[in-house]
Amino acid sequence: MTEKLRVMVVDDSNATIKKLEVILLDLGHELVLSSKTGVEAISDYQQCRPDLVTMDITMPELDGIEATKRIMELDPNALIIMVTSHGQEQKVMDAIDAGAKGYILKPIRKEKLQETIEKLINAYRK
Repeated sequence: MTEKLRVMVVDDSNATIKKLEVILLDLGHELVLSSKTGVEAISDYQQCRPDLVTMDITMPELDGIEATKRIMELDPNALIIMVTSHGQEQKVMDAIDAGAKGYILKPIRKEKLQETIEKLINAYRK
């Protein structure tokens, strides 16, 4: 088990936010804020400075790739995991280019999220 992280969830789906919250709490982390758009995500990130962000790719107003790019400009050390559906491989690559450190596929599985978080913490938080 890694340290307890303060996590911000960005997704336009209430069901996905709820599912991620349940999994994160189960893994011993804390959901500090959830945002429904990329625009909200940028200002919410500045407000709460979470340890980790899960970012949906497809959202209204501003997609997750552009939101990731802007958050990385604010904080080059931000840890962002993209949450994506199958068939969005090019968008995932664009998100990694924008600064995301990893991704998980929907439907989100607890084991996969835990594994991804642990990899990131080991790689980027020394």
